[in-house]
Order: sequence, then structure tokens, then C-alpha cells
Amino acid sequence: MHKKIRFIFFFILFGGLAASLLVYYAVLMTKGEVSPPPRQIFVYPDRGSILDRNGRFLAVSIRFADVGIWIPTIPKPGNIYNLPDLNEISQALSGILEMTPEEIRNKVSSAATDYVFLKKQIDDSTARRVSEILREKRIRCVIVQPVVGRIYPERNLASQVIGFVGDMNKGLEGIEFAFNDILDGVNNDGNGSQLVLTIDTYVQHILEEISLKTMKETQAEAVMFVAMDPRSGEILGSASLPDFDPNNIKTSNAASRMNRPGIWAFEPGSTFKVFSLAALMDSGVISGNTAFICNGVYTPNRGPPINCMGNHGRVTAREIIIHSCNAGAAFASDNINSNNFYQLLSKFGFGSRTGAGTPGETAGYLVPSSSWSDRSKPTIAFGQEIAVSAYQILKASTAIANDGILVSPKIISKIISADGKTTEEWKNGEQQRILKAETARAMRSYMVDTASSIGTGWRAAVQDMSLAVKTGTAQIIDPETRRYSSTDFIASCIALLPAEAPTLVLYLAVIKPQGQIFGARIATPAIREAAEALIDYIGIPRGRNPQVTHPSAVNIPAGQIPVMETHVPNYTGVSKRLLIPLLLRDDVNVEIRGDGWVRRQSPPAGTPVTEGMNLILELE
Repeated sequence: MHKKIRFIFFFILFGGLAASLLVYYAVLMTKGEVSPPPRQIFVYPDRGSILDRNGRFLAVSIRFADVGIWIPTIPKPGNIYNLPDLNEISQALSGILEMTPEEIRNKVSSAATDYVFLKKQIDDSTARRVSEILREKRIRCVIVQPVVGRIYPERNLASQVIGFVGDMNKGLEGIEFAFNDILDGVNNDGNGSQLVLTIDTYVQHILEEISLKTMKETQAEAVMFVAMDPRSGEILGSASLPDFDPNNIKTSNAASRMNRPGIWAFEPGSTFKVFSLAALMDSGVISGNTAFICNGVYTPNRGPPINCMGNHGRVTAREIIIHSCNAGAAFASDNINSNNFYQLLSKFGFGSRTGAGTPGETAGYLVPSSSWSDRSKPTIAFGQEIAVSAYQILKASTAIANDGILVSPKIISKIISADGKTTEEWKNGEQQRILKAETARAMRSYMVDTASSIGTGWRAAVQDMSLAVKTGTAQIIDPETRRYSSTDFIASCIALLPAEAPTLVLYLAVIKPQGQIFGARIATPAIREAAEALIDYIGIPRGRNPQVTHPSAVNIPAGQIPVMETHVPNYTGVSKRLLIPLLLRDDVNVEIRGDGWVRRQSPPAGTPVTEGMNLILELE
């Protein structure tokens, strides 16, 4: 009997304990307090770099780490395992995280969730030191989570072209977005390919510097300035102001992030006469000797008259270009039917995307001739009732520069695989002849006269260099009234140099300048300044100052960057380009100051290499 009672007693006792445990764990699970800490293992792809044509880094990935603490697993003071409690943890981490122990404890005590970040985006060497402390002190509640970030060493330079990345290093705008699948390496075992642009950092800097100066002087709303080699279609510079710093997206807005040369369509004004007159001459409906009478106005069959800036009298194609005669261009267009004119302009690429390589590119606005009014053909002839992009202007200009051969622009030069073994040259379409060589040469000769003392572009003239120039001033349509504004204009200028065999095309557009509005006045000085700066850099021979071929060679040792292992090597004389890989080191903080070659370094050669040390290299 006693045994039966004891059996019943223990059965009830153990049953109650089991039930209690079940209830206890059920409560914990419903409260969510025992869910595991966020230790998910993310495979962060090694995103490929973006470089300029000379190998200068424009976008580079860098590794960071976030440090957080899982509050439910913080040991209590005097625990049986003798693990560090919160006071000891805060003391151990405060110095390396640059926080006071009180700050760490306050973050934990005020946390609204079980997991709280102590510090975000610490550098890789600091993260390794934190991990060492965690091992040494047997701290198990603190988590070091690797994070990959993106830095843009040149800051605002070509920022709209390059774009930026968002969460998880995913491209959101610009090249970063358009070529995200190539850069991020997700489909290549986490190793992204490198993109080499056609952009030249020096050319880009010159264009942006002059654009900023022009923008300030004219109080313009925005400025676009582009440069291209018409032979290859390579865009050497693509400036758009206002701009932004992709390292600090929060300070930007939609206007500053807009890549205007590629995505903004606008009426080009009189610069378009170069292409409309070339099309008319090439088709044979007019010749260089065909004359028209400009009495200051052209009256279409229907609609209001088209006014000219002057009463130019007898004009041929040459005078129409030199004096920018609207009436003359309109009269010339009377000699061709609308459909043929439309087809000829389409051959230049107007109405189609150029495929330069930037996302969101506009096709512009050139509607089929079936939708034209009686006024459309003469109006389009002098650059209204048609919308273009700056890249389309560059593309069309190649036919004038290359004796009739049209070349599409491109901003991507090549793609280099992560291992550096495979290089894919970026193609920009087949070249095609759209004009007779004599037509293109005749147009360039007219544009040379435009840069002379008798033309509208004389302020763009450069000493000892022949420039083929055309200026333009276009009205902007008021979005509210849908009529041309009396206050808002686009002042522009295009230049091909040297005129005899162009190797450089420059195109500038000043949007909504205040005060002076004419391209002949405010765009031409900027063209001249850019030409002066780039002629010698690119190596274009001047008339009285030709390039000289030296009988002897100058040998610059190519070499390789000195290897830094246990001691700091001597970097004196090493070029900036060779130093760039140092920026990718995780164990040393490298700061490169200036351009050129290393003249001074700190610490000096022979200094032992230590974890997290700073290496400063000053270049001249």
C-alpha cells in the first residue's frame, strides 16, 4: 500500500515538473526571447571596380564590419562559467570602438530589441582587433558582422555617369546600375568584373571646372559639357552641373543626380543647322552655290512668320552657317519634301538612342513626317520642333568630322574579368557612311569661317589651331503655357578640332542663363578655354607649334610597385597609377596626396609594418 502511494506521489511530482517545463518553454517561444542571434552568413560578392581610361579608380569596394550585441546572452555578474559580464565587456571594447563604457551600457539598457548595434562600419583592421578581444576574453554575446561598402575616390567627378550603390552594394543609378550584373559578381562565384570607361579623369576635370565657372558667371540653372574623339566615338568627358558626391547620397537631389547629356532632351537651336544643311546639300536639292534672299523673315504657308536675327540679304549655305540665318535655313528646306528630309535627319541618329552605355538614355523627339504641320520642315531646319540629347549631337557631329562616316559614341571601353585574364572590348556599333566626303568637308569649311572675325563663333577661336564651330541659342518651352518662353533659353556651341582632320569634338550647353543668353557670347569663351587646355594634353599639333619627334627615347622604368611585407619599402619615384592597389590593403591605412610621383613618405622606408598603421605618400 505504501509503495503504491509513493508511486502515485512521484508520478504526480515528475508529471508536474514535466508540465512546468513544457509551459516554461512554450512561454519563452511565444515571447521570442530565445530566437538565435543574427549570425546569418552572408556571402558578400567582391564588386568590381570602375576605372577611367588610364586606370584611375573611380569606384572601389571596401570592407567594413558592424559590431552588435545579443542582449539575452549577456552573462550575469558572478556566473558559474566566469564569463565577462556587461561591465567587463564594455571595459574591454570601449577603447577600440572609441566609446566610453557608459555609452556601451546605455545602448544596451535603452535597447528596444534584443539585438543592438554598438558601432557600424568599422574598418577591417579594427574588426579583426575586436574579434581577437572577443576570443581572448571569451565574449560570446558580441557579434562582428562583415559588411561591404563602396567608395568613390574622385568624389563628384563624373558622378552622374558612375552612379552609386544602395543596400547590399546593389547599383541604383548610372554605370553602377546599368552594369550591376557584371560588377557585382553574383553569377561568377562572388567575383565581379572591372569596368574601364572611356572617360579621361583629366579631361573630365577640365570640363567640370569650366562648367562650374560658366554656371557661376551666367547664373545658369545647369550646364552640360561633353568631349569625344570622333574617330572612335569614345567619350572623353561628360560633365553635368549641378552634380553630387556619391559617397554622401543624402545630400543630393534628383536634379544633381541627373545625367543630362544622356537623358535630357532639348531643342538644339542653330547648332542643328550644321546637320540640316549638310543633309540638304548631300541630297542634291541645294548646292554650295544655291542662293536665297533673307529679308529678316520667312513666311510659311500657314502659321506665324519665322523671324531671323538680321536682314542678311543674299545667302548661300556658307552664309547661313556663318551668320546663323534662320530664314535662309527655312528657305533651303523648301527644296526637299518632308519625308525625304525626315529620312535624312534620321540617318544622323536623331530620334534614336545612341547606345553610349548610360542608363535611361533618351531617344529625343523627331516625329515621323506624316505628323508634321506646314511649319514643321522650315522650323526643324533651324533647330526647333525637334528635341535632341547632347550625346546625339556628338554622334551626328562624327559624320561631319569623319568625312561622312557616322560613329556611335560609347562610354564603356572594356570589361576585365576578376582574374584579369579576359578582356572584352566594348563595341559601339558598325560605322556607316551617311554623307559624301565633299559634303562633310564643305560643312567644316563653313564652320571654320564661323570661328573667324566675320562669324558668330569668333570668341571660340584658338591661336595656331583651326576650329570648326557653330553656335546656337534656343528658346525653352514653358511647361505651363506650352509656348516658347521669353526668358528661358539654352545657349550652346559645338567645335571640331583641328578642322582639317578632327580628333576632338566639344559641345557645351548652358541652360537658362541670366542676362546674356546668346551662345555666340557665353558658350564660345568656354569652348576656347577647354580647347586651350586640352590641345596640348591630347597632343593635337598646333599650326606654328607642331609636335616634335625626338631622336632619342626617354626610358621610364615600368617596374612594379615595391612589395610591402614586413617592412615599409621606399616608394620614392613611384607613379600614382602603380600605387592604387595599396588602397585595397586591409592591414594598412594608405593615404595618397597629390598627383604625379612620390616625393615624400611617412613613415620612412625600413619601418616595420604593423597592423592598422598609417602610410602617407605625398606626390608631385
